[in-house]
Amino acid sequence: MASADRGFEVATVGGGCFWCLDAMFCELRGVDGVVSGYAGGTAPDPTYKEVCSGRTGHAEVVQITFDPRLISYGELLEVFFATHDPTTRDRQGADVGTQYRSIVLAQDDHQREVARRLVVALNEADTFGAPIVTQIETLERFYPAEADHQEFYARTGDGHPYCRSVISPKVAKMRRRFAARLRQPS
Repeated sequence: MASADRGFEVATVGGGCFWCLDAMFCELRGVDGVVSGYAGGTAPDPTYKEVCSGRTGHAEVVQITFDPRLISYGELLEVFFATHDPTTRDRQGADVGTQYRSIVLAQDDHQREVARRLVVALNEADTFGAPIVTQIETLERFYPAEADHQEFYARTGDGHPYCRSVISPKVAKMRRRFAARLRQPS
């Protein structure tokens, strides 16, 4: 049975390397699946190499299938904003380029409004000490990334230098901050 048939919804966000986002969102209660991919650009059927060139207009994103009875779209966005720097344009840490921009790709008007309201609230609270530059756009098309980019952290863990130095610390921080939203160990 397809996720949509079970009442699940889809969220699409980008905030730096999709390996980081995948590693964090897959640990949340109510998340059924995370697919790394590309969106927000104009090139049809982009490859990782093409997206990394910065010429496709696409960002590295994740598409999250979630059960809104267990985690809301707004709660997913709270995790998203807390786990990357939404105040830096086209950059997350050492990852630089439009493909690493902070972006929310809304499925519909409701998602766009939830995202917009959250950005306004975070800016009014001066949560990050600088204005949020996250783009909020309508999702036109999502392209799944190549198989070797799917569940990268789950497959490689600290055995990969990027995972050890970048992803593991982000996952640890997310686990501490959002412990109540994590899946229960099976």
